[in-house]
Amino acid sequence: MTKAFPAVDLGGVTRQVLADSPELMVVSFRFSKDAEGALHNHPHVQSTYVKTGRFAFTIGETTTEIGPGDSFVIPSGATHGCVCLEDGELIDCFTPRRDDFL
Repeated sequence: MTKAFPAVDLGGVTRQVLADSPELMVVSFRFSKDAEGALHNHPHVQSTYVKTGRFAFTIGETTTEIGPGDSFVIPSGATHGCVCLEDGELIDCFTPRRDDFL
C-alpha cells in the first residue's frame, strides 16, 4: 500500500499524488476559481474524474464544461487543459506513472 505524497502548491492549483506504482498513478488536483491547467500533452493515458467544482476542459479543439460526477479519458499525446470556473477537485489517473510528479 502506498501512502499519499505531500501536496505541492503550484499557484492556484495544489497537486497531491495519492497512490502510485510503475504502471499507474492516482493524483488529486485542487483548483481555486480561475486557476488554469495550461494546455499540454504527455505520453500517458489520463482518466479524469470531477470530484467537486466546475471546469471548462479542452481536449484538442473541443472545450466542454464539466462538473461533479463527470469523467473522461484523454488519449496519449492529446493536447488538453482546463480553466476552473468554481473551486474544485479533479482526481486523475495516469498510465504509466508520471515520474515527473515524484
